[in-house]
Amino acid sequence: MTEPLVTRVLLRLGSAFTLAFLYFPLVVIGLYAFNGQVVQRWPIQEWSTEWFSVAFENEGVRTALKNSIVVGLVATAIALVLGTLASLAIARYRFFGRETVTFVIILPIALPGIITGLALQATIKDVLGPWGVVFGLGTIVIGHATFCVVVVYNNVLARLRRTAGSLDEASADLGADSWQTFRYVMFPQMRTALLAGGLLAFALSFDEIIVTIFTSGAQQTLPIWMYSTLFRPSELPIVNVVALFVVIVSIVPVYFAQRLAGAEGIAPTRTEQAAADS
Repeated sequence: MTEPLVTRVLLRLGSAFTLAFLYFPLVVIGLYAFNGQVVQRWPIQEWSTEWFSVAFENEGVRTALKNSIVVGLVATAIALVLGTLASLAIARYRFFGRETVTFVIILPIALPGIITGLALQATIKDVLGPWGVVFGLGTIVIGHATFCVVVVYNNVLARLRRTAGSLDEASADLGADSWQTFRYVMFPQMRTALLAGGLLAFALSFDEIIVTIFTSGAQQTLPIWMYSTLFRPSELPIVNVVALFVVIVSIVPVYFAQRLAGAEGIAPTRTEQAAADS
């Protein structure tokens, strides 16, 4: 069916407005990274790249970047293990309370970050503190893993629900044990979902600030460094450069995760959900 000219024009205008609404602020902060002056004025009067070298030589930026990478990788690794195990249990087995377990696993990503942060802070300080647990990179990892697990779980579960369980049964009938079935049958089918989920989990962890504030103690990740430095006018140009870097770093894993997920998306449709549960 051919759309009328007016409809096509309105759809294109609507799409352009939506993209501008979403990305114009990011373009502005990206342009400010090339502002040659300390004071921000629009339009930009002087252009320069000197702040990139200043940001690279800043010890606080490099330490915070290292912390963000370490936390992101460890939290992602934990999420891959826990999210995969949970998705395998839900997709391949039937038991009482199965849907409740799904709801409980997904719930943390829907809760406000400040609630999760307060809960983790109270637990670490009051419950785990007497056992010698102190705030640091380890507690940040725990906080980030709570929502990274959900991303991995959703990706892997969606893939498993599109995979015939009869393949696992055929593997068992041919004499393969559980490990061999997982290694040679299940893992090849869900490895791209694992990679996509891991990339998304890392991107979420790298950008997280609210939960990090409550669990970091004296440690700083890159978003925490940006937030604490934002109110120092003399260092605002460095913050703009770091912000541009964070945007680029965030785009890369999300782009590849979207390409890996392809047309399958992140979650199953209602029809596929009903078929999987029947």
